[in-house]
Amino acid sequence: MTITDLIPGLKGSGSRRAADKLAELRDENRKLLTRQMAADDYFALLMQDRDEVYTAWTWAEQARQEAETAAACMQSERDEWRDEALALRARFGPQIAAEANATRVDVPPMVRPIDGPEDQATAPIDVRPLWQALGLGTVTVVDNPNAADPARTTH
Repeated sequence: MTITDLIPGLKGSGSRRAADKLAELRDENRKLLTRQMAADDYFALLMQDRDEVYTAWTWAEQARQEAETAAACMQSERDEWRDEALALRARFGPQIAAEANATRVDVPPMVRPIDGPEDQATAPIDVRPLWQALGLGTVTVVDNPNAADPARTTH
């Protein structure tokens, strides 16, 4: 028994074995190259996505910084307006109050409209029982079930 008998891949003619092996290697190389091209394409897409994310992040960061700057400017401007309004109120407040008191309009009560809820009477509410408010005196309850019902009439 020889070594070629023990290994089945070594049997046959030499040129046939080399051609088969070469075809298998070429087929395997083609598959590997196809996979490598697909991996390269996928990697290129990943790099493109990464670049887009970095661009969006940079744009968002710039927009945030601009918004913070604008908010700070608006806040300082608001503080200036508030300080100016407080100064004007302190300076002209007594004068405005004196003018309002001097030019007030008094309307007699009989001319004033009383339709609005702000003009309703504010007298105290009478909380006596109804029979006392109507002057009926003391009301007693009849507990006798055998008493004649005054609403019933007999013929």
